[in-house]
Amino acid sequence: MALQGPIPVTFAQVFPHGCYVVGEVEAVKDFDASTNGRFVQARDKSTGELVWQVAVMDADPAVKPGQKTVAVKILAPVQPVPPAPMPGLPFTPVEFDHVTVTPYVNGTGRLAYSIKVREMRAPRTGPAPAKPATAATTAKDAA
Repeated sequence: MALQGPIPVTFAQVFPHGCYVVGEVEAVKDFDASTNGRFVQARDKSTGELVWQVAVMDADPAVKPGQKTVAVKILAPVQPVPPAPMPGLPFTPVEFDHVTVTPYVNGTGRLAYSIKVREMRAPRTGPAPAKPATAATTAKDAA
């Protein structure tokens, strides 16, 4: 099978209505390496990067209340900083880049997904980026 390991997806596929930071960015504990009183931060098995975690609330109105908050793992060499809060909003909107999902069966026997990302940033605003010129549009514009 061609699909093995994390599956690359877009932010919009995971959070089509956006999401909001609702917790602090925290180091993920490596339970195998940590001992009594000694915290060892987890590293991603395939990249070796440090693993951080932040709770986000899915803005999709169709999501059940018990499933609105999800943990997003961030692979980064230093602790990521969430975007600045926006005036008038109770939560900070956020977007992620280089998103992957890994399906797994959780403790209740249901399918779940682990979400990993490489970057956390403020949502992009403003006009949509211009479409790249193609040979057909360039010839049309020249005429």
